[in-house]
Formats: sequence, C-alpha cells, structure tokens
Amino acid sequence: MTKTLTTRYEQLKTLLAKHNQSQLLRFYDELNQAEQTALLDQIEAYDWDTLSNLIESHVLNEPNHAPDSVITPAPYYPVNPKKEDEGTYEHAKTLGVTLLKQGNIAAFTVAGGQGSRLGWDAPKGTFPATPIKKKSLFQVFAEMIRKTQQKYDTIIPWYIMTSTVNDADTRAFFKQHNYFELHPDNVQFFPQGTLPSIGFNGDILLADKSTIAVNPDGHGGSLNALKRSGALNDMQQRGITQISYFQVDNPNVKPFDPLFIGLHANKNADMSSKMLTKKHAKERVGNFCMVNNRMSVIEYSDMPDELAQQKDENGNLKFNAGSIAIHLISVDFVKQLTSGKNLSLPYHRAEKKVPHLDLTQQQTIEPQKPNAVKLELFIFDALPLAKESILLQTERVEEFAPIKNAEGDDSPATSRELQSERAARWLEAAGVKVARKADGSVDAVIELSPLTATEQADLVGLEL
Repeated sequence: MTKTLTTRYEQLKTLLAKHNQSQLLRFYDELNQAEQTALLDQIEAYDWDTLSNLIESHVLNEPNHAPDSVITPAPYYPVNPKKEDEGTYEHAKTLGVTLLKQGNIAAFTVAGGQGSRLGWDAPKGTFPATPIKKKSLFQVFAEMIRKTQQKYDTIIPWYIMTSTVNDADTRAFFKQHNYFELHPDNVQFFPQGTLPSIGFNGDILLADKSTIAVNPDGHGGSLNALKRSGALNDMQQRGITQISYFQVDNPNVKPFDPLFIGLHANKNADMSSKMLTKKHAKERVGNFCMVNNRMSVIEYSDMPDELAQQKDENGNLKFNAGSIAIHLISVDFVKQLTSGKNLSLPYHRAEKKVPHLDLTQQQTIEPQKPNAVKLELFIFDALPLAKESILLQTERVEEFAPIKNAEGDDSPATSRELQSERAARWLEAAGVKVARKADGSVDAVIELSPLTATEQADLVGLEL
C-alpha cells in the first residue's frame, strides 16, 4: 500500500531528528505538494546511518589519508620491452586482439563535467577538441569505436556516465549528431550519483527550500552507477568481461589497445592501469606505488616529499609512475565491489564553496571562501582491493593530451599541439616527410581522423 504524503513526512521527520538534520524540513509547510514530494524523495534516497557516520568521521573530523605503511615504487611493463620480454608482449597483443574480436570489451567514458573552466557552457564532451576540424571529444571517441569495430569485425558497446547537470544535453547532442553513426542500442547513458553537501558544523545544506544541496560522488562512484543504471547487467548479457575506463577530456586516449588488454587478461587482473613517466617529482598527477605490496595510487598532495624526491643510481625518480586515469576493470571485479550495501571504497573530503539557502535570511548565499565539505570516491582506490593488477607505461605524446584548463598546461592549445605531434610521428613512421622547426616541433597543424588510424600500424600500406 502506498504511503500517504503525511505518513512519509512524519516518518522522515523522526528519522532526520535522530540524525540531527531537522533543518531539511524547516520550510516543508511552505511548499506545494509537488515540491514536498520531491524533497521527501531526496531525503529517502540516502542511507542516513552511513551518512551520519561519514559526517562524524569526514566533516566534524578530518580523516588522515597520509600513507603510514611500507611504500615502494610500483613495477610496470615498459613501453618498449626488453629483448627477453618481446615474446610476452607479442602473446599479449594476440590475446588482446582475440578478446576484441570476441566482443569482450566495453568502452566506459566518465563524462559528468561541464566545460565551464574552458568557457564552454555545455557538457565537456561536446567541446571542439581537434586541431583542424574541431571535432567534439564525443565524436573523437565515437570514431575510435567505429574504427575498432571495423578492424576487428566486432561490436563495442559504449557506456557514458553523465551527471544530473548535463545528462539531458548529452543525450540531445548524440541525437542531433545521429550518434555519430553508431547504433543507438549500443550507446547507453546514465547519470552519476550525488551526495549531500555538508556545512562545517555537520548540517546538510539546502540549495533552496525544497532541494538539498548536492555534489557528484566522484569518479569512484561510477562503479555504483554502473550497477544502479543496469549497465553492469547489460554488460553481462552481452558477454563483456573487461571495461575500458577513460575520462572525457583526453582525445589521445587509446581505449582498445590490444597490448594493454592482453597483459591485463594474461594476468587475470581485476583492475589495471596505464602510467607515464612524471615530468618532475611534484607533477600534479597521482603516484602509482606499492603500499604493503598492493598496487595503489597516492595523490601528489599526499605523497611525502622524501619519497617523491628519491632518485635511483642513474639519477631518475624512483617514484616515477604518474596516473593518467586510464584503466581496465573486469566486470566480475565491479560486481564484487558493488555487491554489498555500500561500495567498498574510502571517502575523501574536499572543502568547497557551496551556494546554499541561509535558513535565517531565507536567501541564497554565494560564499567567497570554502564553507562546506563535499565527499567523493576515487576510482583508483579500487586498486588495492584487486587480487592482481598490472601497470603499463605509455608515452605522453601517444596517449595523454588532456583538456582541463582554458590556458596554460592541459589546455585546448597544448592538447592540439600534442595531437599534431602524435599525428606527425605516425606519418613519419609511414614514410611521410613532415616539416619541423629548428627546435624539433612540428611546423604544421595536423589532424588524423580515428577513422583513418587509431594506432600507428593502421597507416601501414595506405597511400599517403
């Protein structure tokens, strides 16, 4: 029997009083019935016992994520194998191709962000990213999928995690562009989860009288979103065994690298990653390390200086493996992590400026300094839970051209330069002469469509 609105209100009023969050219903009597229902729906969506524990441990107190264990550099497969390992690499490539041909690989793009920092008032995936044709990030990835499907005579389903802010716009963008010639049945969208934004005093904030202020639950929440949306079940029904995870801001990513797939599968790994050699000790990327003999990522801000600065006998950084958010994750591992009541990952605290309704003045406050805590889950925190995990080195030019900032490092300009440089290298390897400046940089703007090549080998035999 459906509960009446009054019954729901009374039950939730008691629940919130128990957890010292009664302020969420302060304006309930001023709302119309639709607004009342929406607010109660929001309140019912959360596990309040878990939320209260998190407020105590992560808001009223600050958790210590600094590592206090035995930390050693993470071993990895180098981008160029030693002679004795060439057979291992060739076997892995063959296995990776087999898994692609069998339709065992899915693409998973984390695309919940807006392009605000780029001055782009739309989902970041719609941002024009390529040097000449200004193809959107979504189009670049779609063409990678189409090329891979054609190369291996296979189907690669594409799962795209949006957010409550950009879900409708993302779906509309794909419809407008006819799904970039992919079959709509093989493209699935679902929004990221959210968590309440919490004031420093432990009170959950209201965005307005009928809406709780919320924030995305972090890229680690993508695993819960896979389960909640039905995407995980869809993968199992399709025979998908491995998920290629990548973020929406990197147009040079290689989501379907046979070598990476094969090395991962050959070890029966739960979760594996790609890394690149850090530019310097304090580069703002996560650090792959072994923590108590478990593959882990320590954020640059948490990495002890004495470890970050350590060098080997050749003068190179000992802890040189930087994370670029490229992973392979087994479907069975995601099932395992999401099988309980709560996802088996730690929460992280971030202090942010959160607009909110002032309960006394009853007007929206736009804070000038951080006023609240946002709780987030990080995908790389799943690594220590993996029974097996491999790390593969890649080159920065080959696979990392992120678009994060409007100017400076990791901007559209630097990304276009990296895209041009990679295209130039591939063309030169295929025998094409490319103009270069005195400093060695490309004296041209070059764009290679993924429909032509997703790797250097695709140019072999083409008339260029």
